[in-house]
Amino acid sequence: MKKWQTTWRLMALFILTAVFMTGCGEPFLSTLTPAGEVAENQFWIMSLSTIIMVVVVAVVTVIFIYVVWRFRQRSKDEKNIPEQVEGNHRLEIMWTVIPILLLLILAVPVVAATFELANVKPMDDKNRDPGEALVINVRANLYWWEFEYPDHKIITSQDLVVPTDEKVYFSVKASDVKHSFWIPSAGGKIDTNTENVNKFWLTFDSDKVSQAGEYLYGKCAELCGPSHALMDFKVKAVPREEFNQWTEKMKSAKPSPETALEQQGEKLFEEKSCIGCHAVSPADERPEEVRTAPNMGNFGERTRVAGILPHDDENIKKWLEDPEKYKPGNLMTGKYPKLSGEEIEALTAYMNGLKVE
Repeated sequence: MKKWQTTWRLMALFILTAVFMTGCGEPFLSTLTPAGEVAENQFWIMSLSTIIMVVVVAVVTVIFIYVVWRFRQRSKDEKNIPEQVEGNHRLEIMWTVIPILLLLILAVPVVAATFELANVKPMDDKNRDPGEALVINVRANLYWWEFEYPDHKIITSQDLVVPTDEKVYFSVKASDVKHSFWIPSAGGKIDTNTENVNKFWLTFDSDKVSQAGEYLYGKCAELCGPSHALMDFKVKAVPREEFNQWTEKMKSAKPSPETALEQQGEKLFEEKSCIGCHAVSPADERPEEVRTAPNMGNFGERTRVAGILPHDDENIKKWLEDPEKYKPGNLMTGKYPKLSGEEIEALTAYMNGLKVE
């Protein structure tokens, strides 16, 4: 008796915990709040398949209950055998044709959507107009994201900026292990492999994006190491005109330390060999094999430190002091000597001054 009670208590606790956790997460970090054409198509297919499954389960359940009740054994009819339906051609045709029809109802839109979402011909056109077919090269790394805009000759990390109400084409790959690029509210996901490049497109609806706040959220959806859950990025979707202004500012952005503390930080950034991995200008023309760390060109304008900590001086200092504590297994750990409190202060001031404005 006690064992039975313990089992049911644990099950009830598990169910309550699962219900509670459904309310966790960041805004628009859900496939149930589509913010673009791809996400809406996927949501519609998911809803269609769910409806079909619910209807099938409901019908089968009703038939099962009816059969159990209608043909239950009665004390007075122990010797009576119900009519046997084995070999009934009408019934066999019915329960063969109905599943086929349901599969067709689901398969036709799925196949059509698959071919539509796989159409990336505009991004492969060498004479394409960047104003009509924006291409972004995504590179996944342990545990950060790089976004290259080849037509604009600029690179950023952790924060992805895209125009609204038009197709944005992505070319994705990984530099170390398999990752997966996923913006739940916009669509996806797609694997980033080391041996090949995957291509696809997304759209960002201006009305839906405005409801989400300033940012959408992106994740790595493939278990890639101890800090897999911390491999986040932010997506800022803006009107095309604002996007064009942003790209022009990024092209001309250069570090310009003003205070003595920032100048000291710039000197330390070079002396401690940070510059060997981190570029400080979005117009980074180095080959990708040399770009082994996030581009810092607009670091001072980001919303997160290392993609996870709120962007403020205190968290920058914490990261510089012990990056392994906040992102276990990151490649920055151990690559530079222990910093003093004064050095961390100077580097923090310099990094915060890295802005496109």
